[in-house]
Amino acid sequence: MFLYHLIEEFYNMDLNRLKIPSFLKNKYALTAAVFLIWISFFDENNLITQYQYHSELSKLQDEEVFYQEELVKIQASLKELQTNPKTLEKFAREKYLMKKDNEELFVIVEEE
Repeated sequence: MFLYHLIEEFYNMDLNRLKIPSFLKNKYALTAAVFLIWISFFDENNLITQYQYHSELSKLQDEEVFYQEELVKIQASLKELQTNPKTLEKFAREKYLMKKDNEELFVIVEEE
């Protein structure tokens, strides 16, 4: 009953007497404002989410550039290993500790 009287009283009020800004009396402007607020804060793709997506995309693009540069370096070293036997021998000695039959190998480990 109380709610019914409250709604009836609201409908009987003179809206021109209230100090409501004129743009809020316009139903189209009010609808547009509610729509913008909804899209900005409550939607699945709100502004915060869009900012996070943009940041992640930027980070991934930076990583892509880094890995492309690394790929170019690795391809150049691979080509060098395939064409130069001295480079291949140096690589095998340094990375895999390989040695010739008549050599001795000493590995020095630095302590930190």
